[in-house]
Amino acid sequence: MHRDFRNADGSSRILYLWDQKLGREFTKEEIDTALEAETMQEAYRIVPSRDISGHGTAVAAIAAGNGNDSNGQYQGAAPESQLIVVKLGNPDPDSFPRTTELMRALTYCVQKAVTLTKPVAINVSFGNTYGAHNGTSLLERFIDNVSEIGRTVICIGSGNEGASLGHTSGNAFDTTRVELAVAEYERTISVQLWKNYVDRYQVTLISPGGKEEIVDTFSVGTKRITMENTEILMYIGEPLPYSVNQELYFDFLPLGDMTYIDSGIWTFVLQPVSVVTGNYSFYLPSASIRNTQTAFFRPSPNVTLTIPSTAGKVITVGAYNSQYDAYADFSGRGYVYAQGIRDRAANDMDTREGIWLTKPDIVAPGVGIMTARVGGGYEARTGTSFATPFVTGASALLMEWGIVRDNDAYLYGAKLKAYLQRGARQLPGFSVYPNAQVGYGALCVAESIPM
Repeated sequence: MHRDFRNADGSSRILYLWDQKLGREFTKEEIDTALEAETMQEAYRIVPSRDISGHGTAVAAIAAGNGNDSNGQYQGAAPESQLIVVKLGNPDPDSFPRTTELMRALTYCVQKAVTLTKPVAINVSFGNTYGAHNGTSLLERFIDNVSEIGRTVICIGSGNEGASLGHTSGNAFDTTRVELAVAEYERTISVQLWKNYVDRYQVTLISPGGKEEIVDTFSVGTKRITMENTEILMYIGEPLPYSVNQELYFDFLPLGDMTYIDSGIWTFVLQPVSVVTGNYSFYLPSASIRNTQTAFFRPSPNVTLTIPSTAGKVITVGAYNSQYDAYADFSGRGYVYAQGIRDRAANDMDTREGIWLTKPDIVAPGVGIMTARVGGGYEARTGTSFATPFVTGASALLMEWGIVRDNDAYLYGAKLKAYLQRGARQLPGFSVYPNAQVGYGALCVAESIPM
């Protein structure tokens, strides 16, 4: 209903709206009928789909709002684009966080674009911390595959975990201690430990009160231990057909009638048994769902990109503060490594064995962005969710120039990413490009048009 998504005659710019929670697709004709209804009650009877949080509305307006509600002051990047909108559904109780829903949404958008014989720029302002962060998960691989269908570009936000203290990593060729501070009143917390399957460690868990438990990590499956007033459910994973990584998952739950898990310092001790690569990474849940004081003692901001922005073929978008031309420290950063072995002495990648995959690819304004508000008007938003649609809208403009206006029929996918990378503007404070914070630099559409 926001005027920024309506044409001059009041009709909708939305061609299709698929609400996964309702399990229904609404066409432009149905939406137009709802917009013409005499009452709000009648409008929502025709199209009973609402944006409750306002996140999707804000993101879509930055990418493609036409600024009608502000006399053009807050116009989006591609204000004449047509829109396909998907409202993600909730995951099944035993499912990974919205993985299936997101895969179905991407398939839907690409298939609609193919049917309409139009290029499509897909915006994904969504991510979580679950996974090895190296592009090998089912979701990351799926997105890489779907990005090759039709004339498509997929832009994904790098997440807001850069300064959340929820990640630590290193090389454990010797006994290594990883301390985790758990704040008071934490109902539950999960911890992921990712390593190469060939590396074998004895893992000892030490509770805040000093109790020690050796975890059997040499046989896959689920395990359960009790330490003080906390129950720890564990899953020892195995490699998958498309990944040599192994996951050790620890779920901390209050014991019995207790309300909270034990606060204080929990320690993971990694003792090498047979180590080849030595690489390990720990991840906590996203900062938005845990106490801000629950954090690793020695966190690493590197590879704090959220999944699926770690997929190789997408355009991964970080955030910078456009007022000061400065990197936004909350923005998830790279690098993501692919099929590499780190040099034990230099703690760096041996380029003979693998390559670094630079992420993010590019950054865009993501601090204090004025954008559409549910119910009308505008409000300021901050985060990589709101940097990403700048790049999505820019991608739409480049595809219009190339494909629609017959300047370059193949301006999509990796080719479009390459043009954006080459045209990116360097920011103060960085002498080496690409880098882990801002990738190839700040979005600059003018310099990205091939001439």
